[in-house]
Amino acid sequence: MNNKQDKPPVDPELKRRVEELIAFKGGGYNEDAVADIIENALKLLVDVEDTGDVRVIQTAVRELRYAYRLFAPYADKRKVTIFGSARTGPNKLEYQQAVEFGRKIVQAGFMVITGAGPGIMQAGHEGAGPENSFGANIRLPWEQGANPVIAQDKKLITFKYFFTRKLTFIRHSDAIVLFPGGFGTMDEGYEAITLMQTGKSQLMPLVLVDKPGGTYWKTWDKQVREHLLRDALISPEDLNLYSITDSADEAVKIVTRFYRNYHSTRFVKDLFIIRLKHAPTETAIEALNEDFGDIIVGPPIKKIELTPEEREDKDCLDCERIAFGFNRRDYGRLRELVDVLNSL
Repeated sequence: MNNKQDKPPVDPELKRRVEELIAFKGGGYNEDAVADIIENALKLLVDVEDTGDVRVIQTAVRELRYAYRLFAPYADKRKVTIFGSARTGPNKLEYQQAVEFGRKIVQAGFMVITGAGPGIMQAGHEGAGPENSFGANIRLPWEQGANPVIAQDKKLITFKYFFTRKLTFIRHSDAIVLFPGGFGTMDEGYEAITLMQTGKSQLMPLVLVDKPGGTYWKTWDKQVREHLLRDALISPEDLNLYSITDSADEAVKIVTRFYRNYHSTRFVKDLFIIRLKHAPTETAIEALNEDFGDIIVGPPIKKIELTPEEREDKDCLDCERIAFGFNRRDYGRLRELVDVLNSL
């Protein structure tokens, strides 16, 4: 079956001219991919007539390019994104918790990303300090200005579109922590859990923080269990994709414990690779194959060496590795596997 998005035959003259243009600019990173972007941009001349549609593409590329450039110098430092209501005042327990969490997660070696607005976002930045903070602001008719902690910092980006902003959050986050908030907070939480559930993002801690004695996230969890789970709209294992606490200290522990041994994952062809600080013993691997056989399709879990693809991408060169044939479906169970690897 033909895919309408398959690449058309190469135009040798266009290819030559694009290569000349890249050479004129002095070359650089990922030249083949950049050439493809240029060629697709030229197709807009005949494929997309509506000016508004073209401006969406134009702005999205500009915003993402700038965001990736801004985050690049900090790629080796893990980051936690904090979401929560812009309307939460400094006198609220949730605000004070967010300040505490921001301070303690930075002490644990992480940086903090927020939406750069007031409320919980400002609290997270106050705790982390501007030197350890990123702001991903959004242009709105209200709540538009960045909070005073991040407003003059070079690590502040202002987006026009929510989708480029949300992609930036997910792309650069190693954990997501949600305090009580409105539609935006719920939207970000559901997006994060959906992307992990479907394998469209790396697994990461998703921590929902109630105030001490609060029921905001407990009530949300009850609704998930009584409607989504009871009606078989999600799997029981999907509940592993988030955690609920009412303690800033516990939220910090949940995040840091996730990276006690686990580093990251990737597919190389049909092999699912988990990168670790310390590989499990052969005895532990035997137990993993027995306990998690339901998500294995093809090769069993085994220790492997660095693959050529990872070496080419300079992808976690010093990590230990295990790999297996993953069914690409049960990410809640995969999260259980990660938890076991962290406990070994």
